[in-house]
Order: sequence, then C-alpha cells, then structure tokens
Amino acid sequence: MTVHAYAESTSCVQGGALRFHLARASRAPLRGSVLVEDVATDLAVLDGEFTGPVWTLDVSTGWRSSLYRAIFTADEESSEVYFVVRAARPSSPILLSIPFPTWQAYNRAGIPGESIYWSEQPTRASRVSFDRPGGGPPPERWEEGMIRWLGPAGYDVDYCSALDLHEGRELLSGYRLLTVSGHDEYWSAGMRDSVEEFVRRGGNLAVFSGNTCWWQFRLEDDGRTMVCYRDAIADPIAAVDPALTTVEWSSAPVNRPENGLTGVSFRRGAGTWGPYMQLMREESYTVRFPEHWVFEGTKLCEGDTFGKGAIGYETDACDFVEEDGVPVATGRDGTPPSFVVLATADLRHWHRYGQGGMATMGVFGLGAGTVFTASTVNWGNTLHDPAVDRITRNVLDRLSVRTGGWETIGGADGVGAMTVFDSLLYGATRDGSLLTREISDQNLRWRPAGTAPALVALATPREATAVHPIGLYGLTADDRLVFRDPEHGWTTLADGPRGGVGLGMVNGELFAAAADGLWLFDPETSTWSLVEAAPGTSAGAGTSAGTGAGAEAVALAAMNGRLYMADADGRIRTRLPVATPVGWTDLCDAGGCTVLTGHAGTLIGTASGRPLLRRANFLSEAASQVAAEAPVSAG
Repeated sequence: MTVHAYAESTSCVQGGALRFHLARASRAPLRGSVLVEDVATDLAVLDGEFTGPVWTLDVSTGWRSSLYRAIFTADEESSEVYFVVRAARPSSPILLSIPFPTWQAYNRAGIPGESIYWSEQPTRASRVSFDRPGGGPPPERWEEGMIRWLGPAGYDVDYCSALDLHEGRELLSGYRLLTVSGHDEYWSAGMRDSVEEFVRRGGNLAVFSGNTCWWQFRLEDDGRTMVCYRDAIADPIAAVDPALTTVEWSSAPVNRPENGLTGVSFRRGAGTWGPYMQLMREESYTVRFPEHWVFEGTKLCEGDTFGKGAIGYETDACDFVEEDGVPVATGRDGTPPSFVVLATADLRHWHRYGQGGMATMGVFGLGAGTVFTASTVNWGNTLHDPAVDRITRNVLDRLSVRTGGWETIGGADGVGAMTVFDSLLYGATRDGSLLTREISDQNLRWRPAGTAPALVALATPREATAVHPIGLYGLTADDRLVFRDPEHGWTTLADGPRGGVGLGMVNGELFAAAADGLWLFDPETSTWSLVEAAPGTSAGAGTSAGTGAGAEAVALAAMNGRLYMADADGRIRTRLPVATPVGWTDLCDAGGCTVLTGHAGTLIGTASGRPLLRRANFLSEAASQVAAEAPVSAG
C-alpha cells in the first residue's frame, strides 16, 4: 500500500472539521484522490483530491450521523480510514456506538510489538496508538449487518464512536437508548461508568454484541494511546489504582464483572476459532420465555429454535440453573438478580474448538433503566432471519421510548387472588387451591401450597401487630374475612363487607374494597365502616370522590404505606390509608388486571385468561400528582 492514512479522531460532529495525516512508503509526490462514503448506504458524499501530508475534511451540517470511510488513493493503491459523524444535536432517541477500541486492539494482529494480539504471546504490545493506519472493521465485519439494516428497516439513528462514551455523560443525556452491536470487547472505566450511570438514571441499553466489555483498557496521551497489558503484574497502575488495571473486568484486582452492566459474560460463554469458526453457522437459540414482550409477533413457542447462524464465534452467558424446566440466573457470577433468561444455546461441545459454554439472551432492570442483551457476535449479520428481525424491532421500539407498562412474568394458573407473604407470591385459584412461586420476572412455575376457601382477595401485613398476626388474610365469595396461620390452616375472623373484591393491609389496619366503596375493619368490634363511597353509588351521589374519581373497584392492594385500586374503567388509582374520604389519584392503566398485589415498588396483577403481569415504572405517569397530595391526618 503506497498511501498510509489515519484521522486525528474517530469521530467528528456535524459542521466540524477532521484532519487526516498521510504518508507514502516511497518518495513519490504525496497527492491523489479522496472519496468519502457513508458505510450504511455506500453512497459517496465527497469526491476530491489531497496534496501534502495533512488533509482536512470539513463536515457539512447536512451530512447525516453515520459511520463513514475516507478512501485515499494514489497510483491505484488506496488506504481506508473509518470515522463517525456525530449529530450536532440528537435527532433520534437511539444512539449507536461503533467499537473503535476493539478495532484498534486487533489492528496489525500477530505483528510483534504492534498489536494487543495475539492473546497470550509475550511479543504482543501493551500500548498501541490511534495515530497510525488501520483500526477499521475486522475482515468478518461483525458490525456491518446492523449498520446496513437500520435505515431500510425504518430506524434513523445517531452514531458515536465508543471513545465518545469515555466522558459521555452529556452525550448520552440526549438519548433514550444506547445500542452496541457486533464485537464490542474493549471498554475503558470512563465508558463503563458513563453507560452504567445513563441506564441507572432511566436510559436503556441494547447489546446486540458478544464478548462485550471483556477487557478493560486505559487511554493516555490525550486519548490517542490505548493501554492494555492484559496482565496485572506487568501493569504499573495495579500498585497505584488497582481498579484501573488493564485485565479482564471480572479478574483481580479489578473484580468488577461485566455482568453488572450487560447481565452476562464471556467467562460463561463459548468460542470457536480458526478453522472451526464456521461451526457457528450451524447453531441456533432455543426459546425459553415465549410470552415475553421480546418475542411478541414472532409466533415462537417454548422450545422452538430460531436465529440459525446468529450465534457468533463468541458468545456471552450467565450462570443459571434449571428449576422445573425454567432457566434461573444464580447471580454467582455477578449477574443481577433481575436478569430474565429469554433464550439459550448449549455450546458446551465447543470445548473441542476453543471454549465450551452457553449463550443466554436476556433482559434485566438496572436502576431506572432496562438492559437487553443478545449475547452473540453475529446477531446483526442474521437480520434476514424473520425472528431475529422481529426481536430486534421489539427491542428498539420499546427501549427507545420511556419504558413502562405491564410485562409478562409467567403464567397465572387460574389465580383469582394474590398477596406476598414471607417473600413469596401466593395465589388462590378459583377451584380452591393455594399456590406459591418466587417473586421474579422469570417465567417460574407455581407450586402447590395447600388449599383455600373460595377467595376473592388476599392480603398480608408488612409486620405483625397485637391484633393482626403475620399470615394470609382473605375475603371469601360468601363475604367472610378469613385468616390462615401456617400451622393451623384457615379460620373465619368476621363477616366481610358485602360484595368485597379487594383487601389491603397498611400500618396494622385492614382495608377492603367493595362495589359500594372503601371499607375499614375495626378489630375490637369485628365490624366494618365505610371510609369512602364509590362514585355513582347512593352513598357517594352528589359528593366528590377526589382527584381521579373513577368507576367502582375490582381489586385492591397495599404497598409501601399506600393503597392501590384497580377499577372497572381499567385504571390503577392510589390514595393514602386514612379513615377520611380524600379521593383517589389516577396513576396508570391497569393492564386489564382484576387481581392485584404489590411488593417492593412493583405492582403484580392478572385477570381471567391473562398471564401474570408486573409493572414497576408506573410512577412517571402520575408522579407529580402523587407528590402534590397534601398530607392528611387520620384524625
């Protein structure tokens, strides 16, 4: 190659300028042609000439945010330089990061002293510069499929270099969703800190990548030198600031498994290399949670396979165990307990070809945000597969807007009343069975826990009081208030309000919802008094039902010192547990739920013919209304 070129940065903002440095291996004049193309479309945006060792590109404000390549040609020999044009201001809710650090790590692989590769060769470099040619996509072009698919699929996204994330808090603040794709293996502490903060504050992350965030690297020389010793003993920073040691994120002395960001890790994943790489084209994912929103519209069922070839040559996975045929993350490897396994691929037979392991596609909540991971390198190059296409659209469509709404967390098994007791979810079925399951977003199975009378509502106190011991409290279809002691079974405590549909216990007091309003139980007299009449009833006619007045109740629950009601208009309403008619504040849609309970800031519900649902991010719809509620005295 007679022309050698590199750019002074991996990205440039619209309306900015980017300088390129050029050299020739011979003494021939340093001049030639330059062609700049949009990688996503292969359309040329500039056709010009260069003369001398420095050429400056003035990026028009009209250039769309994308990945570009500048092709410098002299004497029919050429050199490509890749760079991103960033949006001057966000034009899309989606930001796609291009993994320039990983590209640079593989640049000149196998050349002693010039590349971070190969992995364990003593002649590998520990420091490489961005001020040199190369550092573009690897021959396999893991990122190209996603880049070329987005536009024709209807997604106009903004682009950034992964290096822009190193101090990227301000950049990320303008977006709802950060997406990484392909092979995003190298992350600096600044990159990871910025992205984790973004998600915890309510942003979302979609990882269509494998072997993601595996190595930590540092930046030096104003960000133009990439440092990665891959060895704590050799890295001098280990004795000064161990957290910045350039080793695997999960290794000592960093001890910060990438699972905390992505939910998965290559440590549990699989790899097939060299002449065996083509084996990846024979592998597929197996569906483990078909009711989840990620699979909406795919028509896939449990146990179906999909995405043949999407399992790239490197995959990520979490440690999990099978419980009643359901994969459940153990958390032993640093995976957050909220991680939901959606699909798996058993690749343990790859131990003959590189590294045996698994691939686990999943989703989890991180702070106020959501993280989805495909856990495989080749996902973006398999978007011609209808299931892969649909899943990708589901993820982009949902996570590029403010998250919220009800999510399926399993089957309901005919449950008609629910409560949380002893950190377990209990449900009473309409045929008289008492069931239980762990509180989890994973599609766990219900297990038998005894029998129950014909219950229409269940409740449990947060803590025992002198008059209300810990246990299950219920309302029966024949209007009785009953109690279940774990040692003595069900007993009747008193009559219940006529037509009761919901039960909630707050601060040692027992509230019930019925068609005619909200009732409060007096344990001394075993009687009920009407606290607030339902709108439209004779008791409530001509009176204000307060903020968000709606239809009669169909379910009631209590959580964190507050009552929640599902009403016949399909809304969730909330109020403080006081013995005066303060009205109900409209909160969010009820998701069709006619059975309701709450736990740790999450509402859990279902209805006849509906799955088990949960909603955690309901506060955004009415936070201002709830915050504006005036304190009300119970006296």
